[in-house]
Amino acid sequence: MLGAVWAQSLDGIIGDGRDMPWHVPEDLAHFKEITAGHPVIMGRRTWLSLPERFRPLPGRDNYILCSRKAGEWSAGGKVIPAMPETFESPEVWVMGGGQVYAATIDDVDVLEVTLIGAHLGDSLGDRAVHAPAIPVSFGLVSDTDWLVSERGRLTVDGQRSDLPLKYRFLRYERKDAA
Repeated sequence: MLGAVWAQSLDGIIGDGRDMPWHVPEDLAHFKEITAGHPVIMGRRTWLSLPERFRPLPGRDNYILCSRKAGEWSAGGKVIPAMPETFESPEVWVMGGGQVYAATIDDVDVLEVTLIGAHLGDSLGDRAVHAPAIPVSFGLVSDTDWLVSERGRLTVDGQRSDLPLKYRFLRYERKDAA
């Protein structure tokens, strides 16, 4: 199973090309729970955006999809020039950035998306990096590729994060993989 995991604003923004524009500890814990013990694939800029103390992400093989040669910059990760046809692990997660999501969206079976209750387009302007569009059917028969299989409620109740952002965890499954 190939999955993709990301957090996005209501207007589909996942970052500014350097970082995520929010800090939601619950989302980070959700990411860790989903990807723990499984390989993760990311682009070079996503790898470099991780604080050095977290590179490589522990408990996971870290693959860096990149045309550059491995070097000191990639210590702890495995540089790969293209997506492998198969992995040794039955579950693999794509974790960014925007170009890697766009390049792999047609191949993933599951999407784990944290919807952050904010609109960021105007504040980030040209720096905004967008998530791929996901046409969904919400369990109804339609011609879309994806079904929403799990939805959490958009809430601030019980949040530990410092910011008053609402969020919702959504799981999408590709119809032919569900």
